[in-house]
Amino acid sequence: MIVSELQYFPPVSFFQTSYRETYVCFDIYENYRKMSFRNRCLIAGAEGIISLSVPLVEGRNQNRSMGEVRISNDVDWQGRHFKSLQSSYNRSPFFEHYRLELGELFEKRFDHLAEWDLHCLNWVKEKLAWRTEFRLTERIIPYGSESVTDLRNKILPKNYNKWVPVKYRQVFEERTGFFPNLSILDLLFNEGNNAAKLLSSSR
Repeated sequence: MIVSELQYFPPVSFFQTSYRETYVCFDIYENYRKMSFRNRCLIAGAEGIISLSVPLVEGRNQNRSMGEVRISNDVDWQGRHFKSLQSSYNRSPFFEHYRLELGELFEKRFDHLAEWDLHCLNWVKEKLAWRTEFRLTERIIPYGSESVTDLRNKILPKNYNKWVPVKYRQVFEERTGFFPNLSILDLLFNEGNNAAKLLSSSR
């Protein structure tokens, strides 16, 4: 079993690591940490990498557990994120296949970051036909527990591109070069149903 923090449309490397696991347990009792993928994801734009960040009540400096972190819905961040995805991927092979459902997802309002992250993960799980079961922690799981594979705070903005990449064709690759381990959305929009095969074979 893998234990991980919840992330917003996580990098490909998260799925690459956990794709064949029976269970992935998401820790909602761990303290929120800034400079992570808990409230951000990375996509490929025409001029390079774009970071999409979910705004939080009280900003980045949260002194509370992940399950208690609240989203700031004073601005239309969901509309902005979806427009960024449309702008970046409308020429990708499979964006149109997912566009309507993804648009509906971004119209749903959530008050807590953990709920939003889990909702996004379940959407991806359905598109990948991923059989791994998601669970939320029912208690604090100490770091270093021998009974689990601990991925908490292992895949971070400071090291995400150091993981062995899944290689595929990206929309702006000829202009920008290949960007490894971006959000799982990048893989889905460029590879469609083949994304699951790539993840399974590159674990």
